[in-house]
Amino acid sequence: MHTTMKLTNLDYLKLMADGDLNMEQTMLEMLIEELPTEFDKMKTLYTAKDWKELSQVSHKMKSTLAFIGNDELTAANLKIEHLTKQDSLPSIEDVAILEEMMVKFEGALPTVMEELQTIAERY
Repeated sequence: MHTTMKLTNLDYLKLMADGDLNMEQTMLEMLIEELPTEFDKMKTLYTAKDWKELSQVSHKMKSTLAFIGNDELTAANLKIEHLTKQDSLPSIEDVAILEEMMVKFEGALPTVMEELQTIAERY
């Protein structure tokens, strides 16, 4: 299956599926289900200022985002993980950057999800 993608790059997903279209579809469906759920967790943790848990969820999200191949989501998530992974509480400046990254993530997510859904429907 060949699909032109604008916001996603599923090359890594295809590599891991090793040419098995059923596996690709299964993995894609899992991503479609998992990504919004995990981001909802991130939003809840951000609002609660639970930096340690946010760092852990963000760390887990790295592997999910690798399969999706969206640079904007990946960069925002890496920044979130970096700023919450520190031993000390984030500074006021870091919290402002965290908010910016959360807003970027939330802004890009719906369009990425729509593209993933469109791709999934083509299998």
